[in-house]
Amino acid sequence: MAKDLKTMFIRCCGYLQDPHHVASFQKFCGVQGSFPVKLSRKEWENDFFVNGACVKRHQDQSGNGAGHVGGQQIEGPLQRKSVTAGEQHNDCSSKLQHGTALVSGIGETTEQQIVSHEGNRQSSGCRLIGKPSKVVASDRENADSSGRVKPLRRNSLTGDVGQEFIIQNKFLFYLFTFGSELGNEMFFIVFFPFLIWNVDAFVSRRILVVWIWNLFLGQSTKDIVRWTRPASPPVVKVEVFYNSEYSMPSTHAMSGTAIPFSLFLLTYGRWQYPFLFGLSLAICWSFLVCVSRVYMGMHSVLEVITGFLYSLLILAVFQSTLDQIDSFYLTSHHAPLVIVILHVGLGFLAFTLDSWSTSRGDTAQALGTGAGAALASHLNHQLGLLADPPLSSLPLALPPLSAALLARSLLRLLLGVVVLLATRAAMKAATIPLACRVFGLPAGDVRQARQHMEVELSYRYIVYGTVSFSCVCLVPLLFSYLNLS
Repeated sequence: MAKDLKTMFIRCCGYLQDPHHVASFQKFCGVQGSFPVKLSRKEWENDFFVNGACVKRHQDQSGNGAGHVGGQQIEGPLQRKSVTAGEQHNDCSSKLQHGTALVSGIGETTEQQIVSHEGNRQSSGCRLIGKPSKVVASDRENADSSGRVKPLRRNSLTGDVGQEFIIQNKFLFYLFTFGSELGNEMFFIVFFPFLIWNVDAFVSRRILVVWIWNLFLGQSTKDIVRWTRPASPPVVKVEVFYNSEYSMPSTHAMSGTAIPFSLFLLTYGRWQYPFLFGLSLAICWSFLVCVSRVYMGMHSVLEVITGFLYSLLILAVFQSTLDQIDSFYLTSHHAPLVIVILHVGLGFLAFTLDSWSTSRGDTAQALGTGAGAALASHLNHQLGLLADPPLSSLPLALPPLSAALLARSLLRLLLGVVVLLATRAAMKAATIPLACRVFGLPAGDVRQARQHMEVELSYRYIVYGTVSFSCVCLVPLLFSYLNLS
């Protein structure tokens, strides 16, 4: 019985990991890739593409595949594997470990590309990129009416700008782009300050703790599991910014679940509003972020579901300890030392899990943000600044909306975010060259320099620690000086 359940669970995971489900959802939502048409099986056995050039493959005496590109012979075995439905049961576990399991129907045969981790992360060298083909004529016809677009941002690691694709439903494109942005840096640099300056610093401190632990555990799990992104084709990469990272679990789904549900749990009972309103907002927020990651082609269904459940587990563990953590950060004389050691130590731990990737930088960025905010909260408490409302005033009533209230809130937000962005730009311009000079590294290529742990850790902690410290402590002082509190 237990063995049957395990087998069923593995098959279910393999089914949910299938990139064809992602491609089908994208097609349903009006996303069409500019992929070439698949050749016949016989043509595929004789041809493949290496670095964009057609290669004729033949078998040498040793049985290895070899080919020619531009008159030069390419040696080595063909990196692909034929998987039949009968073999799928025995091979499912190893496929899941690589995040590339393809589930086919009865009697079907699927072609699977097996690419090494290092091959995915390097733009140089020969690599198999898919079945050769003829250009799709219908793509050009659809492009005339719908228009071709490219991902909004290039890949942060490789500089890849991505492949053109066709959007046939612009409403869903903008909706899911917005949902995806709810897990990106610019949203956090607006959301958390707005919460601190205009809503409730008490709630924001606790949400920051949950968010930081979600990102640390999620990104670290990615580097341990090491599943690659959904295969393209068949998936259309509507977003390529995070394409170099591993994908299991979806940290967008994790943060998109942790933030709205922790916001609901921390504010309901503290603020007066209907229960169903708060719960519905949290569910819709989380659902939009999770579905957007499938739409963007960044995650399989399994990875999004795993991120959602993983985040709920972390939230359940930390929810009962948030009061103790916040009280320690505010009142303990040892808090500054513990905050620095904890957040820096977790950053060093994250950097030992795998070779350099953007996920490690994101982890250090979240930890640096948490350290700066915690230190600023401790200083505020010691100086008697931004005091929390007394318990006797709870539950807090939502103030009536007025033009003056909206204008004051927007003015605080705009002025404060401008200060934070200016602080980030100035610290970024100064920190990377300084770190390169201190550690004796060349500073000419910023991207290459940031692949060194010493530079990346220094940059992330100093820049985002300063930004979050300014957000929690210095900007509110500026508001007091300008009579905007």
